[in-house]
Amino acid sequence: MRPANAVVAVVDDEENIRETVGFALRREGYPVELHAHGGDAWQSFRQKLPGLVILDILMPEMDGLELCRRIRSISESIPIIFLTSRDEELDRVLGLEIGADDYLCKPFSMRELLARVKVLFRRAALDQGRTKSEAEAPMRFGDLEMDMQRYTVKWKSMPVTLTVTEFMMLNALVRHPGHVKTRNQIHQESYPHDTYVSERTIDSHIKRLRRKFEEADPQFDRIETVYGLGYRYRET
Repeated sequence: MRPANAVVAVVDDEENIRETVGFALRREGYPVELHAHGGDAWQSFRQKLPGLVILDILMPEMDGLELCRRIRSISESIPIIFLTSRDEELDRVLGLEIGADDYLCKPFSMRELLARVKVLFRRAALDQGRTKSEAEAPMRFGDLEMDMQRYTVKWKSMPVTLTVTEFMMLNALVRHPGHVKTRNQIHQESYPHDTYVSERTIDSHIKRLRRKFEEADPQFDRIETVYGLGYRYRET
């Protein structure tokens, strides 16, 4: 099952990549929007957001990092996958820190890209398909409240806006408070169906997750790093 809005926007100034990715997505049954640069995409997104964005970093008029920031200013829930031709890890990490859910380096496998698109849409479909009984009440962990139906979070009654990936990582930690979760365990619980991500990707998401809670409460210190092992959510 797919979410109601399964439109995929492909934003890349390389026509060959744009058209090839668009063709592969259409063949899988996805409605597709193609944009040659960030400025054109942003004008379209201001009118109506797609269901998922595949976004190049290096583009004229408005680069992918700036477009990602603007998308996140109006929606934290829309999945974003970065494409990058740069080798520097900094670009990929920066993209994740400003709100991307995933990234692929060019040249990439079309099969892998389609698999990641399916994973992110599957999460959205599961969210839409939850039964009424599953949505009766948010889960509470002390000062933390998580609504598993709406993918919303509150800390001390203050809303904290997370991406889907950040929500899944937080959920992986809080379900076993006090227990250390390795990066591999967090990966398996946050990225189902054998999607590959690096340990640095997990670290970048955790860093951004912490920062969002610290913006709501400067005293927040519940997500602890256990050096050499991973992370844990401290109970009190």
